[in-house]
Amino acid sequence: MTTETPGIRTHTTLRALREASVTILAAIATLLCAQAIAPGPGSAVLAVVLCLTLSRSELDRDRRGRIEAAIALPMVGLAAVGVGILLHRSPWIGALVFVIGMFLSIWLRQFGPMTRRAGSLIALPFVVLLTTPRIAATHAGVVPAPLVPVVVALLGLLWVGMLHAVARRTRFLPPARKPPRPATTPLHESALRPVASTRMAIQMAVALAASFVVGYVFFAERWAWIVLTAFIVNSGNRGRLDVAYKSILRVVGAAAGTLLAVTLTRQVGSHDMTTVVLIFTAIFFGVWLRPLGYAWWALFVTLALALLQGYTGMSAPLILWPRLGEIVLGAIIGVVCAWFVLPVRSTDVLRRRLADALASLANALDPAITPRTSDDFVAAVASVELMAPAFRATRLVTRRFYATQPADWADTLAACLGPAVALIDQGETPGSVRRAIGAARKSVREPAELLPALQDLRRSLTPVADGE
Repeated sequence: MTTETPGIRTHTTLRALREASVTILAAIATLLCAQAIAPGPGSAVLAVVLCLTLSRSELDRDRRGRIEAAIALPMVGLAAVGVGILLHRSPWIGALVFVIGMFLSIWLRQFGPMTRRAGSLIALPFVVLLTTPRIAATHAGVVPAPLVPVVVALLGLLWVGMLHAVARRTRFLPPARKPPRPATTPLHESALRPVASTRMAIQMAVALAASFVVGYVFFAERWAWIVLTAFIVNSGNRGRLDVAYKSILRVVGAAAGTLLAVTLTRQVGSHDMTTVVLIFTAIFFGVWLRPLGYAWWALFVTLALALLQGYTGMSAPLILWPRLGEIVLGAIIGVVCAWFVLPVRSTDVLRRRLADALASLANALDPAITPRTSDDFVAAVASVELMAPAFRATRLVTRRFYATQPADWADTLAACLGPAVALIDQGETPGSVRRAIGAARKSVREPAELLPALQDLRRSLTPVADGE
């Protein structure tokens, strides 16, 4: 069972609600501007998708990030326009360029923060290509069709950055999270060749290539959903278990969304403002509830897409059921690639993140380091929590068969968070706690010893933090 307390869950839900509110406001503002320069569903969907993606990418985290994005987005956007033209006129060449671009966006992660930003910027327009209707070259807007994605991208960056800045300044949103300083402990898994980022880039390339082949050969009119799903389940890859878990959530959420959408679209008109309001309501709930589970996002996005199809005059039921089958196929391709193409074990990734969290805690309690701050430790525990749901779901099925459950590691570390932060804020450095941290860091190399060591750490932290 999860160690997340009702108070923590309530805090997470309220923060997600506020972030969703700001994101939707940015999406609406960008959409209105996009419709003024390029009327039509293509620019509307492009505006919303870009704002949702930019908000999650946090490219507007600081001034430097905003400047880099403003300079790079037009160039990358023009490149993506070229790829979009290739996908339309020379599909196989376009698919090859698309796969290479997505490979580079992941492979670049290993070279530092600057290249990670570049990778995010490269990936952004390519993903949008899969979800946005093509803007006709003869559209009636004031901006030439090839430049529309570039202008809309800059408008999205402007509105997302401005509204997030205002929300943080007024304390409606908390300050932007700073990435934790890397603090690592050598593990045998760090000697993997090729390194994890290269493996994941290769997995993504193979999954996308297979999806394009299957889509072009068997689903010529609807190949994008196979490719998009394979991309989604492999993006942010935290190991093969993570990909499998995300695939299940994607399929379950899409299935539930399809059933709800088919029922709802029979009751709602096709071309009125009610449909537009329902579309944004569905997107809002998807953004809000996404931190609580990816299935929620899949459900509400499927509903929004169904309503959008009805708004453009297409029959949602006739499109949604085949699309669900394509989502299942894309998820299968993604899982197969993650498990059999240079696989990365999720338990190894989890142990790496546990080692980082323990190293951050050791630094925070080091008397020689001033000032003391718990920020890096909190961020490191959050990175562990991102992986925990997949292991907790697995524990429900395998507990009777396996004594060692990685979910127990994550739960025990989460239980250490409150006492550890209290201790750091008190400015104390008890010797017993330091010894327990050292023992836990050594135990990361031996899975059988890890849980007892983390439990000892929790016991050593609690009485000191409570002032006993």
